[in-house]
Amino acid sequence: MFMAILVRAKSFLSSSLSSLTRSQRCNHTLGERGLQAELYSGMAPAPNPALRPIDTSKWKKIQASKVGISLSMISYPSWIVLKILHKGGFEAYLVGGCVRDLLLNRTPKDFDVITTANLKQIRKKFHRAEIIGKRFPICRVHIKGSIIEVSSFETVARHDADKEKALSSLLPKICDEKDLIRWRNSRNRDFTINSLFFDPFTCNIYDYNGGMSDLKSLKLRTLIPAHLSFQEDCGRILRGLRIAARLCLSFSKDTERAMYDLSASIGGLDKFRLMLEVNYMLSYGAAVQSICLLQRFNLLNILLPFQAAYISQHRATKNSMMLMKLFFNLDKLVSCDHPADSSIWVGLLMFHLALVNNPQDALVIWTFASVLYHGNWKEGVEFAREYTKLEVKFVPEISEFSETKSDEDLAKEVAQFASLVQDSVGVLTETSNLFESMSRYPFSPCSGLVFVPKITAKNTAKLFDLMVEDIRSFINGRGRMSPEINFHLLGIGDPCETRFVLGKIILETMKAGPRGDATEIGNDEKDLQPKATEEILSNNEIPAKKVKKHAPSSFIPDGNRGMLKKQKLVDDDTAIKNQEMVTKDELNDLAEKHQEFVKTCKLSENKTNSMQGKISEKEEKSKKDKEKKPKKHTKAVEKSKEHIALHTVSKKQQMVVRELNLREEDEMDNLEKVLGKEEVMERTEEHKGRAGKERSGVSSLSSLFR
Repeated sequence: MFMAILVRAKSFLSSSLSSLTRSQRCNHTLGERGLQAELYSGMAPAPNPALRPIDTSKWKKIQASKVGISLSMISYPSWIVLKILHKGGFEAYLVGGCVRDLLLNRTPKDFDVITTANLKQIRKKFHRAEIIGKRFPICRVHIKGSIIEVSSFETVARHDADKEKALSSLLPKICDEKDLIRWRNSRNRDFTINSLFFDPFTCNIYDYNGGMSDLKSLKLRTLIPAHLSFQEDCGRILRGLRIAARLCLSFSKDTERAMYDLSASIGGLDKFRLMLEVNYMLSYGAAVQSICLLQRFNLLNILLPFQAAYISQHRATKNSMMLMKLFFNLDKLVSCDHPADSSIWVGLLMFHLALVNNPQDALVIWTFASVLYHGNWKEGVEFAREYTKLEVKFVPEISEFSETKSDEDLAKEVAQFASLVQDSVGVLTETSNLFESMSRYPFSPCSGLVFVPKITAKNTAKLFDLMVEDIRSFINGRGRMSPEINFHLLGIGDPCETRFVLGKIILETMKAGPRGDATEIGNDEKDLQPKATEEILSNNEIPAKKVKKHAPSSFIPDGNRGMLKKQKLVDDDTAIKNQEMVTKDELNDLAEKHQEFVKTCKLSENKTNSMQGKISEKEEKSKKDKEKKPKKHTKAVEKSKEHIALHTVSKKQQMVVRELNLREEDEMDNLEKVLGKEEVMERTEEHKGRAGKERSGVSSLSSLFR
């Protein structure tokens, strides 16, 4: 055993010395030196010449305004927490991913706060706060309808006391105490780009580990050697893939190699942790990129083996993947500031599982999705019959195309399919069901791991209860609300809103078809850097709303502005040369095919035009009717509209809204006592204005089928 320890120590030392040579090129020295300190602290006393003191001259303090960060970018609830802690005499900072996202001009998923106050002092400062966690406890503060996670410098320092002593011995004797506190805490972070601190009161950003440099070069790098980092916590592998997928980052060689070598270790993670990480991947607007990276690092066959086998088979046959198109259309709707509840992606997986195992008539799928979207049987069927003429070929999901089914037969088949969707949830929650479904792919690996909580699966299956029981009398309950998505309801898993969005995603996927703005996984295994969208999209398109998130920032170099990852673009001259190589016979053949296609499309085009004409006539009539109405009845009409709108919302939603309003009023009173009435009012108005600008509109379904 002693010999094994010596061998392991020798291998760690050799790897750290070799990485030290590389670090001279990368400006990244603290990780390797930290490793030496940790290594010697667990062995015999290290000889002093082997341990070099840490070069504090590489510690950076940057003015936030110079890199494009302003206080208005901080969420209002987070600012209140920071302000209250600061007024209480404590240091308070934003830390981690939120600082990283602000530097990249992105909306952070959440704002994490760290303070010099201990957890009990934090809890006393707020009206609604509780301490959670055992290994690394934090304080969750409920304020203004949000939850802000606040950690204490004291917690980490106490947890790693031995490591702190070893690290402190490497520091120069003269060192600022505040810098020392921040640096010690930063050494416990997972990646360099997550180890940044932002002090909103001095407007300074503190970088002790080369995080700014890695962020500029769009590299994901661990603070200590990656193998050791992932052995400490293999959940960092999933977190790293999630960050890389959302920000289109590449990996350092050390990080990439360790991810490959230790990918199997995630099977030992707690199921709750797995669910949390997978939900972050799929519900925040980067599902397609995340699935690609999971597949690339052999993690998808551990987490979702059925989907991994499906993707592998379609890559081999070069068929279009309906699964990836579904998640592509989900990514177009959600983002970090407008995430979805996990029931959305669980519902999509259930829907696709049912289709692969039980292929359906295209009309059945159109009707199923249309009824979910429109919220009632009559409108859903009319819409489905109109658009089922669009030929969609997904293999194996679609079995046939028919337009002659009676409403009665169609209702039976749609209800039966909804039942199959419900039954498919077992593949995600029961190991026996998973192994049974994998018989379709006998040569694909299957770990037998299932991690979706049964309560989540049960609630998702309930979404389709009404369709199974009596689909012809199905009413979604959403009423005739705006065709725009209510992201608050979607985020909390409201059944009506979830059904509406599921229907919208499936309809968009069917409308686009195999050749639409769909997603494919690249076949090039040699290029190990994340390809983001070009590895996925067959026509080099990306979700339209994602482009806005990469607005130019003073922090990002000119060469990296726009999309953060370089896209594969075809040179114009090469394209022209390729076009000149087309022969006359090929052109004539293409022209004949085009004429045939035009003939087949004329009927549907005429019907579409007639529908648009009817809609425009109705709009003109409604305008004339409004002009004829006397002005004295305006107020009465407005009141009646408000009354109708109120009753379209369910009683449950009304109760939730009232409770939130009461809580908000209570919080406002408490905040005015602490911060002063004028400051609270000023920040509220500023926050409302910013929220209005950030909120992007969502097109109605009619615009999807032009």
